[in-house]
Amino acid sequence: MELNGLISTLPKEIKLLIGTFVIVLSIGFFTGLLFVGETSSANPKGIQEQYLGNEDEDVIEVMRFKKSDQEMLTLVHNHVLSMSIIFFLLGLIVSLTKLPKKFKLFIIIEPFFSVLLTFGGLYLLWKGMLWMTYVVMFSGVLMTLTFTLAVFIILYQLIIEKAN
Repeated sequence: MELNGLISTLPKEIKLLIGTFVIVLSIGFFTGLLFVGETSSANPKGIQEQYLGNEDEDVIEVMRFKKSDQEMLTLVHNHVLSMSIIFFLLGLIVSLTKLPKKFKLFIIIEPFFSVLLTFGGLYLLWKGMLWMTYVVMFSGVLMTLTFTLAVFIILYQLIIEKAN
């Protein structure tokens, strides 16, 4: 069965379902990024403070305490499970778009590595491997870029084919 470009042949109601799903999913995803920006300042020091605390510093804007074992395991567990489902569903939809095979495979598979690196990295950071902050930042940016690219590709192919 040939999947490449199948998205353009889907019935109008399925295209509407996919488009609506991708838009609502994007709102949730980018709201999560806003939350990250608010809680960690999206910089190395802010990320470290969010998970390791800052109670040892003299001058601080917001007091933060080191996350407990339960908090970290819950955070990693919830994010790995939920983001795996998000990227599985998004990957299924991307598989229906018309793209070069290797590029499509990258967009489908890469987010799973980024999820493991981002949330595994946060756990290792919490365990004391401070250099993981940079792995977390890189993988988080790559995951966001891949998500955004996948969404644009899906919506573009849904809208362009709809107009033709």
